[in-house]
Amino acid sequence: MNQMESPNFSRYYRNITISGLPGSGSTTLLLGLKKKLQFEGWKGFNGGEFMRAYAKEKGLVPLKGALHHNASSYEDDFDRQVDFGMRTRLEAENKWILESWLSGFMAQGIPGVLKILMTCSDKAVRIDRIVNRDGVSAEAALQNMNERYQKNLTKWKRMYHDVWQKWVVETGKMKQTDAIDFWHPNLYDLVIDTYSLNKQQSVQAVLDALQNK
Repeated sequence: MNQMESPNFSRYYRNITISGLPGSGSTTLLLGLKKKLQFEGWKGFNGGEFMRAYAKEKGLVPLKGALHHNASSYEDDFDRQVDFGMRTRLEAENKWILESWLSGFMAQGIPGVLKILMTCSDKAVRIDRIVNRDGVSAEAALQNMNERYQKNLTKWKRMYHDVWQKWVVETGKMKQTDAIDFWHPNLYDLVIDTYSLNKQQSVQAVLDALQNK
């Protein structure tokens, strides 16, 4: 696509969500899309960055901690406020790119939202990305990655069991007997494996999806 062209990126989709586990490339995609779509009026929100700033401000985590913390640092009410705040924004506003672990889940059932799931099929690559990002050992990165996933999943399964039934099971995306998995491909419109695609290719995959529903 010629960089001088200015197609109507919002022809099919009003908003975008980006979800993915640590090291999958979700933040990198957000930055790339913000750069590409800024002149179309699109805005970006990094949920992890927002939550980390809040946690440090409130003294919930060390100010200089390198590794990212898990959701057990926050009270349930604050999590709900942030998560359902994203859902309200997706329902009422346009041209938002919302990146967080649960942004895609919170977009279930809302028309005009391109829900993207970021994955990396090689776990070692995910670990290496966290090592480079946070300046920690591979062992510390792996432990933190696994701990965050387990604690976040446990908390959110408890908090969002009812809406999982309403948004996912009752709509036929998953079965009643299926385990709650907020990052199951069935919940997303586009799945990007960043082990196979580089930064530029990932951004282009989203631009293609925006124009060719």
